[in-house]
Amino acid sequence: MWKKGIKMDNHNTHVTTRFEEFIHNILVSRTQKITVILIVIATLVASVMMLPTKLVLAKMLPGKSTNTFSIYIDTPTGSSIEQTKEVSQCVLNILQKEEAVTDLELYLAQGSPLDYAGLVKGSGMKMGEEYSEIVVNLTDKSERDEKSFNMVTRLRPLLQTQCATLYKDTNIKLIEMPAGPPTLASLVVEVYGNNNTKVVDLSKKVAKILKQTDGLVDIDVMSDEVYKKYELVPLTDKIARAGLTVDQVNKILYLAFEGMVTGVKNTITNNDQIGIFVVLSEETQIIDKNEKEYLQNKLSSLSLMNDKGSMVPLTEVVNIENGFSNPTIFHKNLRTMVNVLAETKMVSQVYPLLDARDKMIDEFSNDYEVTKESGMSTFMFDLHLKDKATGEKYLLRWDGEMKVTLDTFRDLGAAFIAALILIFLLLVVYYKSFAISGIILGGSFLSIIGVIVGHFVADLVTTETFFLTATSLIGFIALMGISSRNSLLLIDFAKSLMEEKGMEKRRAIAIASATRAKPILLTAIAIILGSALLASDPVFGGLGVALISGTVAAVIVSLVFIPVLMDNSKAI
Repeated sequence: MWKKGIKMDNHNTHVTTRFEEFIHNILVSRTQKITVILIVIATLVASVMMLPTKLVLAKMLPGKSTNTFSIYIDTPTGSSIEQTKEVSQCVLNILQKEEAVTDLELYLAQGSPLDYAGLVKGSGMKMGEEYSEIVVNLTDKSERDEKSFNMVTRLRPLLQTQCATLYKDTNIKLIEMPAGPPTLASLVVEVYGNNNTKVVDLSKKVAKILKQTDGLVDIDVMSDEVYKKYELVPLTDKIARAGLTVDQVNKILYLAFEGMVTGVKNTITNNDQIGIFVVLSEETQIIDKNEKEYLQNKLSSLSLMNDKGSMVPLTEVVNIENGFSNPTIFHKNLRTMVNVLAETKMVSQVYPLLDARDKMIDEFSNDYEVTKESGMSTFMFDLHLKDKATGEKYLLRWDGEMKVTLDTFRDLGAAFIAALILIFLLLVVYYKSFAISGIILGGSFLSIIGVIVGHFVADLVTTETFFLTATSLIGFIALMGISSRNSLLLIDFAKSLMEEKGMEKRRAIAIASATRAKPILLTAIAIILGSALLASDPVFGGLGVALISGTVAAVIVSLVFIPVLMDNSKAI
């Protein structure tokens, strides 16, 4: 046993010696040192460029596979409940063919009971014949191969092609449970102005641009369309002369189209009276077309008995007047506002935003003076519009999950900068040298190479897009401390060899790198194994990949690049 131990020690010593000579050869050769520096710089630039070139896409949180999703159906304003039911039934017929669907819940003329997403999206406040909501329940995600967000992406064009076309301007939206904080939509454009009519018109132009932007689906304008309606006005003079009362006229109209209790029935088995509800049949209630003549014909079939027992046609005592609906006017922060909503199709919200924003600038520049928001504020993508003809001012403000994403990345960026400053100050206090502190901090920052490249590789080997998420940035911030520790080990050991044993600087750096390589590698392996469990998680996968790939990059930088910086520093 003792001999085997000697052989193992000899093997480790041989490997350590070879690595020591490898580092020493780099340090004594100016060409090799320059090569190492150039390779690191080139790798850093190439990895960072993966973000603007979209090789690595950024998003707050990736899609989350759940066991349920909802479908919001909005038929045109003023539609009847029969029309909404027809569209809803079309959707139900398609969903019933899906094997993964266990059951369906249809809510006509209202939203479903409030859930996590509905609290923010306002589904619980929907009341009207033009609204319906379908709750789709699926088999458990562990028992099916297709993830819920992939199913939604597959079903969306099918439903919109076959069902949304039944009535013009029908909107069918597929709403998934959010992986993070719920928002009104993935992308929201708040259009502000003083004139509601012009704000609605501008909102429609914004929606048109969003529909032309790749990656955006389920475009919707949260405003009521003005539609033609008819008012039934009782003619009080004629009613009085006919021997009727206004109350009689109102009751017959309400009874015919809405229904009401006209009497009660007493039974021996029940203690309470049972109301007798009277209403016209569904077929009789329906008016064939939204035209005055058809409504006139429908009313002509109704008559009332006056106090003399004579039948008086309803059309003689009721006048039909044309009119228009009164749309709801929305306000926010005491200003008239209309929301334009859009969902993303398996992409981050930032890239469609930038594309749509550029299109809006080009489109609106003809009629408006377009001014961009200055500075790096929370609303840095906002657009200020001033009508060239009237001088009226409008504001296009971006909100939704996109804003949450930007705010999160901004806050994490601020936390990252704060971490850098604190680490740097602590190092300056410890080493009393700005140069050494800069070396350690610079080496720690280079772990971002591994983080970005790791997400690029993960995207290649996964079926869905692997995004750089907020959890990825948390992992990168955590890596700063780990990477700093590696550099500290090398610098302290090299300085002790030089001060206590009088060893030549380059040889001390090479020995320190070779000697500390083993504990650095063992620490890295422990981090990688511990983070491997996170890599497959749908939400915290970015954190796992960032820790794994960032640790690999941190080890390489610590053992190869940091020694080169140490050799070039006069402070060591």
